[in-house]
Amino acid sequence: MTAPARTRTSAELIEAEEPVLAYNYHPLPVVVARAGGTWVEDVEGRRYLDMLAGYSALNFGHRHPALIEAAHRQLDRLTLTSRAFHNDRLAEFAERLASLTGQDMVLPMNTGAEAVESGIKVARKWAYEVKGVPADRATIVVAADNFHGRTTTIVSFSTDETARSGFGPFTPGFRIVPYNDLAALEAAVDETTAAVLIEPVQGEAGVIVPDDGYLTGVRELTRRAGCLFLADEIQSGLGRTGRTLAVEHEDVVPDVVLLGKALGGGIVPVSAVVGRREVLGVLRPGEHGSTFGGNPLSAAVGTAVVGLLETGEFQRRAAELGAVLREGLAELAGRGVVGFRSHGLWAGVDVDPAIGTGREISERLMREGVLVKDTHGSTIRLAPPLTVTEDELRSALASLEKVLAA
Repeated sequence: MTAPARTRTSAELIEAEEPVLAYNYHPLPVVVARAGGTWVEDVEGRRYLDMLAGYSALNFGHRHPALIEAAHRQLDRLTLTSRAFHNDRLAEFAERLASLTGQDMVLPMNTGAEAVESGIKVARKWAYEVKGVPADRATIVVAADNFHGRTTTIVSFSTDETARSGFGPFTPGFRIVPYNDLAALEAAVDETTAAVLIEPVQGEAGVIVPDDGYLTGVRELTRRAGCLFLADEIQSGLGRTGRTLAVEHEDVVPDVVLLGKALGGGIVPVSAVVGRREVLGVLRPGEHGSTFGGNPLSAAVGTAVVGLLETGEFQRRAAELGAVLREGLAELAGRGVVGFRSHGLWAGVDVDPAIGTGREISERLMREGVLVKDTHGSTIRLAPPLTVTEDELRSALASLEKVLAA
């Protein structure tokens, strides 16, 4: 009888990755093997409270029962047709997602970067066909310190040299202005402007929350200038900030909203471009596509995600527990925390550099059984699943206090 294969340790698995995996990430030295709700477990059986939630891809926690059930049910029926044919799950997904976001049409894709790339293409097509911008002259205005993905076009308008350096030549047609600066934005917009593309909250930059009135100003400016407002809600959307979309805090309705991450429920990659009919309606068959975009499995899971959000429960939890998070961080101000920004269950925490870098703080929290991730310098981000309990949240804050004091 053959003996069962020995389970490799975390150290062995990490070492095994080195020669075969491209070094595009620098993960913390923890090897997750199982997960449920807000907790994950490594191969040795150690448990950790997940305070990152896959950069908001796990807004509903790991393996939410309603989402797992939807996936299992669909796996037994149909997983992929490509868009060469219709499938029986796509119409409901599109109808309910459009209704949830207050838009007319849905363009289903897979990843967040695909949603951004699709939004750029749609905005340019709209500029030529509707606005009348001369061919190949359309421009898109973006904000400095943005993060919209890492494809070659997207890094063309990034100001992060780590993402840009060595990947040129870059795609033209973008103008970069400071974030949260309406005067600079207005100066950059002209008759060639197809769209203004911004994150309502800049996540990768350190959860940068703009001033009250900024999003309203962007909406008014783009309307006056006759260009589109594209809101990248891939990280900020679907309950994270206490509303379905972050723009709702100012009652703003963009022309196009880009969604991803949480839309797949932590099970499959699902993204979408949702927008007004007169914008998305410029696409014609053959001009854009995706073999997997809108596949039956993704549509089934995405519909279940929309169903969870339709109850309003997760938006309320993010708002209520966001107040607990904000109060807890305020108590740490001056005790290792030199600044923080929060919006719902999402915070960027600036730690005194004398205590450690963001990476070092993340590693120390990992040893305390709490998983977070650094952004830049000595900043860490906190973005637990929206299913986190108040006790779990306070426990994580207590661990942060312990690490800072040590």
